Amino acid sequence: MTTAITQEFIQNPDLLYRLTVGEYHRMIKSGALEEGAPFELLDGHVVRKIRGNIDNPMTINPAHATAVIQLSRLNPRLKKFGCHIRQQQPITLPPYDEPEPDGSIVRGTIEDYARGHPRPNDVLCVIEVAEASLRRDRGYKQQIYADAGIPTYVIIVLPEKTVEVYTRPVKGKGRYAQVVSLTTKQKVVIALGTEKRLTIPVRALLPSAAPAESETSPPTKHNPSTS
Repeated sequence: MTTAITQEFIQNPDLLYRLTVGEYHRMIKSGALEEGAPFELLDGHVVRKIRGNIDNPMTINPAHATAVIQLSRLNPRLKKFGCHIRQQQPITLPPYDEPEPDGSIVRGTIEDYARGHPRPNDVLCVIEVAEASLRRDRGYKQQIYADAGIPTYVIIVLPEKTVEVYTRPVKGKGRYAQVVSLTTKQKVVIALGTEKRLTIPVRALLPSAAPAESETSPPTKHNPSTS
């Protein structure tokens, strides 16, 4: 029966009720959904987060945890640009999304968000660390971030030891117009404003390496429609 119901929802997604961000917040406030539970709101649906282990997606593996924790090293540099990085915290993308990316670079200070999570205009970049979650991160999470107009989306692909950088969001189309895949000898460049750029060696984002400068080489371009 469960399989039949699932197939019916796949064939006709309009049968499912989509929660708005406001309704989702009320569920948490009322206790219907435990605050801090491993769920996020994606396209109006409460979805369990994939923690990073291929054999057991609900288990946090050490490589995934290390890659997430390492993101905090960016904060001293980001402060100079008037922004900071948040780790595994919600970003509010009305009306139907409140994902909790592994990292989000947002404008302002930590205290600026004491009364509400960052919204689309606050977010300069989102970062996901992917192993078991790779299909989701390349798929409908990319759609959500692109439609929200997030300027840069970065996926740290642990199995391949590469970093994918998505830029030029096409709102309403659920995709980014430009996608490059970078190897350990290259650098990620993230725009933090009209003339502000943060440059990070790919090796510094991977869990097996300490931050280090490396030589750059031309990125490999990919067709966004196949990502």
